[in-house]
Amino acid sequence: MAVYRILSGSPGQPQGYGGGVVRRETRQTPEWSRGRGTISLVTRRLFYCDHYAIPLPPGHKFPAEKYALLRALLTADGCYDLQPAPLADPSAIELAHDAGYVRQFLNGTLDTRTMRRIGFPWSKELVRRTLASVGGTLAAAAEALATGFGGNLAGGMHHAFHAEGSGFCVFNDLAIAILALRRDGDIRRAAVIDLDVHQGDGTASIFEDDPAVLTVSIHGENNFPSRKQRSGIDIGLPDGTGDEQYLTRLREVLPAIADFRPDILFYQSGVDTLAGDRLGRLQLTHEGLMERDHAVFEFTKALEIRVVVTLGGGYADPIARTAEAHANTYRVAALVFTQPETPGGRAASLKC
Repeated sequence: MAVYRILSGSPGQPQGYGGGVVRRETRQTPEWSRGRGTISLVTRRLFYCDHYAIPLPPGHKFPAEKYALLRALLTADGCYDLQPAPLADPSAIELAHDAGYVRQFLNGTLDTRTMRRIGFPWSKELVRRTLASVGGTLAAAAEALATGFGGNLAGGMHHAFHAEGSGFCVFNDLAIAILALRRDGDIRRAAVIDLDVHQGDGTASIFEDDPAVLTVSIHGENNFPSRKQRSGIDIGLPDGTGDEQYLTRLREVLPAIADFRPDILFYQSGVDTLAGDRLGRLQLTHEGLMERDHAVFEFTKALEIRVVVTLGGGYADPIARTAEAHANTYRVAALVFTQPETPGGRAASLKC
């Protein structure tokens, strides 16, 4: 496995900000994840929807600006072909959501309580952005079917339930994509590993009685939502959890996903576990988050499991720290899936 270091791009530049170089130092890989196969990033396409801006009132706590910052970082890296996300068709959304709820959101007739629970004021711009966010995950899933890897620079809306939204989540793109793939006969079994600091309660609820979908959530036990749902596997962490304890718990759960033998894995890669996140309460470093990402990607690579990456939460101040952490997830993916392991434990840096 790997230990990650962030080297400053210029003298005096803070670690973990744009311009730094991600480097990897190899360690012994666990037995269960050795050498089972390789997935290559052929087209290396990612999908974005930040060109659909959401009008929000002054002081709103949703960090909408992080998405454009993330795209700018990855554009500068040159590792990926970034494509605008298509708009999802409502018929696909209704695979996971109540048709009446979908219709009322799209036409702006949801009641005030329901919109307050979602956390956004309704607007036509919000509708377009929401459809693009779902469309990005559907496109990323199609990419994963073709190449083994797909990514959406949005999505991961894991608080959306069958008939209502919550916590800045309108539609659950993870559930929609899984059910669309299954409808089309592309997969039989899927797993979701949700590493956002907040439990993936909507995803857990939608798939609670579905034996063909394994939901795994590692989250802050004392954080939102106060009323947790039952995932296939839930690991609640105490406030203040740092890199070592977090990574230990993550590695403990990966063999259970391997035993489930999913055809595809959806990775909700929220970075609100980062130390100092306004809504996080955990204490992971940038390096720890990259080790987290590496563990997930090496796992899927070794077992030849297709993987779809979505974003999730991230509320650091300044928000550039969150954008950098999201960018590092995709940098680690490029490193794992396109570069050979370096012999003798020498460090390898990301080159696109």
